[in-house]
Amino acid sequence: MKSMEEMIQAAQKAAETIQQQMNQAQTKLDQIEVEGVSGGGLVKIRCTAKGRVVGVAIDESLLQPSDKGILEDLVAAAFNDARGRADQVSGEEMAKMQQGLGLPPGFNFPGLG
Repeated sequence: MKSMEEMIQAAQKAAETIQQQMNQAQTKLDQIEVEGVSGGGLVKIRCTAKGRVVGVAIDESLLQPSDKGILEDLVAAAFNDARGRADQVSGEEMAKMQQGLGLPPGFNFPGLG
C-alpha cells in the first residue's frame, strides 16, 4: 500500500504532466490559423486559434471614402467570424488533449482554465 507521501508525490507529478500538456496545447493553438470572412469574401481576417490576429485583407473595391462605414462594419464582422472559428478550433483541440489525458470532457483543472 502506498504511503500518503507517495500518493501526494504521484498527484503532483500528474499535475505537472497536465500543466506541460496544457502549455503544449496553448502553443499549438497559437500556430493553427483560421480565417474569418465577411462581405462575400471582400474582407478577410486571419487569426490563430488563440485569437491573435495575424492578417487582414481588404478588397480594393471597398477603399472608397464614401464606403468607410461599410468597411468598418465588414472588418468587425470578419473579425467576429474569425474569433468564432478560433474558439471552435480551440475547443476541439482542448477536447482532444483532455481525451488524450483520460480527463472527462469539459474538465477544468484548477489553475489551468
